Amino acid sequence: MSVLLVEDDPLIREFVVDALRDAGYHVIHASTGEEALAWCKRHAADLLVTDIRLSGEVDGWQIAERCREHNPELPVIYATGFSPTAPRPVPGSRLLRKPYHPDEVVRMVKELGGKRN
Repeated sequence: MSVLLVEDDPLIREFVVDALRDAGYHVIHASTGEEALAWCKRHAADLLVTDIRLSGEVDGWQIAERCREHNPELPVIYATGFSPTAPRPVPGSRLLRKPYHPDEVVRMVKELGGKRN
């Protein structure tokens, strides 16, 4: 199963990538929304994990909405410590509050990924 992780904090991104890979997932990671959208146009992930508040013009809400244009059933895990906009999660998504332990992401990925199989 492939997971697209979008996180602009390099330390958090590294910890989560390592935890997901240790759990056996193929992980693609991006540090900006623009980078994630460029990847989504060319490939399909099985699950999206995205920070909501990102540097750049594209936030996590927009990433999920745009990636789901290509993959309408894409499960999404939104991670946030603070979001300046009202939540607008897509169906089949979860919200993960920061700070979190990388194992929490792995657990949610297993739950959401299991529903697809």
